[in-house]
Amino acid sequence: MKLSKLRNIAIAILMASALCSCSTPPSDGTYTFRILTTNDVHGQYFDSLYVGSSTRPSLMSVSWYVDSLRNALGKENIVLIDAGDCLQGDNASYYYNYVDTRTKHLYARMAEYMGYDAIAVGNHDIETGHAVYDRMKKDMNVPFLAGNAFVEGTDKTYFDSYTVLNRKGIKILIAGYTNPNIKAWLSPKLWEGIEFKSLMGLVQEDIDRLRQKENPDVVIVAVHSGTGAGDGKSYESQGLDLFKTLKGVDFLICSHDHRSAVHNSDEICLINAGSHCKMIGDGKVTLEVKDGKVVSKTLSADLIRVDRDKVDTRMRDIFRPDYEAVKAFTVQEVGHLDMDLRTADSYRGMSDYLNLIHTISLSCSPARISFAAPLSFNKTVKGGTLLYNDLFTIYPYENQLFVVSMTGREIKNYLEYSYQGWINTVADGQAHLLKIVDSPDQRTGQKRWSFVGRSYNFDSAGGLVYVVDVTKPFGERIVIESLADGSAFDLDANYNVAMTSYRASGGGSLMREGAGIDTDKIDERVVEYYPEIREILYDYLQKNSRITPELVGNPEVIGHWEFVPSEVAEPMLDADMKLLFD
Repeated sequence: MKLSKLRNIAIAILMASALCSCSTPPSDGTYTFRILTTNDVHGQYFDSLYVGSSTRPSLMSVSWYVDSLRNALGKENIVLIDAGDCLQGDNASYYYNYVDTRTKHLYARMAEYMGYDAIAVGNHDIETGHAVYDRMKKDMNVPFLAGNAFVEGTDKTYFDSYTVLNRKGIKILIAGYTNPNIKAWLSPKLWEGIEFKSLMGLVQEDIDRLRQKENPDVVIVAVHSGTGAGDGKSYESQGLDLFKTLKGVDFLICSHDHRSAVHNSDEICLINAGSHCKMIGDGKVTLEVKDGKVVSKTLSADLIRVDRDKVDTRMRDIFRPDYEAVKAFTVQEVGHLDMDLRTADSYRGMSDYLNLIHTISLSCSPARISFAAPLSFNKTVKGGTLLYNDLFTIYPYENQLFVVSMTGREIKNYLEYSYQGWINTVADGQAHLLKIVDSPDQRTGQKRWSFVGRSYNFDSAGGLVYVVDVTKPFGERIVIESLADGSAFDLDANYNVAMTSYRASGGGSLMREGAGIDTDKIDERVVEYYPEIREILYDYLQKNSRITPELVGNPEVIGHWEFVPSEVAEPMLDADMKLLFD
């Protein structure tokens, strides 16, 4: 017999053997699996903050807990899944996204070390750009899933859409999806060649098809979508909408909104672990097998609070060189700050923090006006020597800067919409000027009083002189007196406005709902693209090594705005700020 024929027979036998092995039904008995979940890690890989001795929850704490369960229950009984936003938000992710691009990405190595079984793609993972997420897709030996991200004009997904685990003969299907509302968050340049589809309908169609194809015993769907209200109104928070409608799914893992949540029913459990490794989602499924078939199944879900002081010391040692590389990069001196920058000051009027953001934005030609909001709810950068690390506090995201053409009327309407999300009309007998409620907020860590809206959507304008009349209703609050240089402001004239790529793309709905601009066609209005705002800030510091209140507070550049009448606004602001921050 010829060697080639013998080889073909051998290959056929091996393939048949593999097929037989994969399709072998489980032995009769009871099987229990724990489904552990993380989401919105946002680069929090290390337990150290790089400067000082403070610690924080991190992947190293998650790894400690996961390994503890694996040792107690058996590795094969643990499934570990992340629901996205792992590649952006911290010094470490930034360093391996854009500085050290030759070494295999730190997150890929950590995910492999921790034994993740699948990772869904988040909107902030897409925000890193093609070069970064394409590298992850290629190099990471963990499925990187987004079943609703399609190669433009085709029915082929850009990322993998699902994976199947075989544990003791039990087949566990994991399908992953990204946020469908990417175009409202990010510049099209970041997701060129990809189109995103709604989760509603699509996920059920996929699960129906995959159940027929793979015949799984357990089905898990991980979506980078917020839990939402379940009213079908939020395109980017479709979690409860799916929870109420999906059939044939055991666990639905949500994310994106940074709010931990658990919903249990006999047929399906929803888990959202919140963000930044503070919690681990903990699902449990027990199956009874008779005659090789699952005859009963029980489900439950809960959350586990992470102990920041319990870390995987072996993991810490293995990745210590990476930590040292990130630390060396981020503790380099970049300038001097003559005052403290407090994001919280931005809620009551002009602040040194936002003055700095407006100033650097207006340094980008041909911008004459800028929009900006506090991107952290309550952060402070102390005056003194500025380290690169401080730039992540001043500007935590990798937003680009766009200069967009808008009419004066669109600018005025935009500001009306912004302040409507931020303040009440006191003439209506409101007890509070700021829109706050006596309720905790997981997003910010507030135990009691918190904003109703998201503070990163509270835009003010630089380059204008205007007042916000707190006694007037929405639509009549904003009175624009002039441009910063004293020239007249014309509602019918066109102006070049600097703003983040997030805002220009529709984030927060200020452009679409406020200004009435179709952000699907924003490219028609963009007159200039600039790099990431943190990079612009770094360049500004290289040029002006000493940042003073006078440098960033020049009224001929940034203009001026305030709440009026001051005798009404000031006492109410004092009281509201005391509730929020005392």
